Amino acid sequence: MTSQPLIDRKFLEKLERLAIHWQKSFGGLVGGQNTSRFAGAGQEFLDHRHFHHGDDVRAVNWRAYLRLEKLFMKMFHIEPRIPVRILLDVSRSMSTGDPAKFDYARRLAAAMGYIGLVRLEAMAIHPFSDTLGDPLLCSGGRHRFGPAVDFLTNLEMQGATNFFEVTRRFVTRYLQRGLLIILSDFLDDGDCGRPLQYMADFGHELFLIQVWAEEDRTPPWRGELELVDAETGAVRELDFDAEAQRRYTECFDAHAASLERIAEGNGGRYAGLPTSVSVEEAIFGPIARVGGVE
Repeated sequence: MTSQPLIDRKFLEKLERLAIHWQKSFGGLVGGQNTSRFAGAGQEFLDHRHFHHGDDVRAVNWRAYLRLEKLFMKMFHIEPRIPVRILLDVSRSMSTGDPAKFDYARRLAAAMGYIGLVRLEAMAIHPFSDTLGDPLLCSGGRHRFGPAVDFLTNLEMQGATNFFEVTRRFVTRYLQRGLLIILSDFLDDGDCGRPLQYMADFGHELFLIQVWAEEDRTPPWRGELELVDAETGAVRELDFDAEAQRRYTECFDAHAASLERIAEGNGGRYAGLPTSVSVEEAIFGPIARVGGVE
């Protein structure tokens, strides 16, 4: 568990001017800069209709009544919100790095969550590893940020990553489409590409944020090594030289490129973030550049 606050007040003030952005059109749903043409109670005037018995008299256009001696109801835009769901990897592979990928990712989750709450988005924060954990549901403004910080602070790493199981549970639980922000190192013994494609096929917009430690991409070790899998405890012995390091980095970059193709090929976005980049730099740099916030 991190010993310092997930996010400080000065950073929160900088986040105030941002909004979470998505690219897909979700019929009947709005959020951020999107608008809806549904009629009902709201703030922006849409049209009039005749008064019917049982209608709320507070919505009567009394000025029109004084002129026409007829009762008309004022209709406004309503804004059913696009759900924004943050999936946060809490598997044991997130323990590596300095700072640990786990601490880095939950600070990112806190920042994205705050941006959404300020803009009155309907937010859900889901931890996941070998299955989909119980979510924190929050909406209604920045005053709901405290419970989100407490929730993130109390999370602990556990289990091994299983995107197939997580996806199965997610698409079963959430029939309503929305923006899906996944914060993970995307290190899975299985194929994480296919389940991510399933998420997109079900209509969710993917924003994949890959978090890695420098050692994940470029291991600094040489010689005869005994490697222990952080999630499974499996041991592998190998002779690691400069050529092996080069091939390893090539494989890592190919994996990152495949994640980017899945996201962008389905109308979503991808950002790759080493933990050496501060969370503030990540938000206002790579995440803003790919259109995740604006």
